[in-house]
Amino acid sequence: MLTWNDVRRFAEAGNPAPDRTLERSDEEWAALLTPEQFHVTRKAGTERAFSNEMCSLFEPGAYSCVCCDTLLFDGDQKFESGTGWPSFTQPAKENAIAYHYDHSFGRSRVETTCNTCGAHLGHVFPDGPPPGGLRYCMNAVALRKHDPDGMQQP
Repeated sequence: MLTWNDVRRFAEAGNPAPDRTLERSDEEWAALLTPEQFHVTRKAGTERAFSNEMCSLFEPGAYSCVCCDTLLFDGDQKFESGTGWPSFTQPAKENAIAYHYDHSFGRSRVETTCNTCGAHLGHVFPDGPPPGGLRYCMNAVALRKHDPDGMQQP
């Protein structure tokens, strides 16, 4: 189980090696993604709070990166944070997510990216529920929901 100290250590000293890597040009990503997905995942944008029904879905299943389909979160780790974005307590695997300090907008936060393809996912905060205390606040358009049988949802 990851804790805030682990997140800070990864952001400062380097992230765990991913199982695989995937690189594409902006042109290739733009051809594969919707304009909103491209803006959020490839240009570190943020979707409007409460703009996606994924925030209120609490069903069994898994969540993968919309860009490369890497498994990022299990639905059992999803919780209602009241923030307007899907929130999770732990990643599916320690090396699924990469962490980077983000000092934009006059704040110090920890950005989360897909460790496989570098897609911007959102940020992680130390104000989540016990026992780990983490809140992965993700952009819904950066995620793809899969049913428990592995089928992608539209």
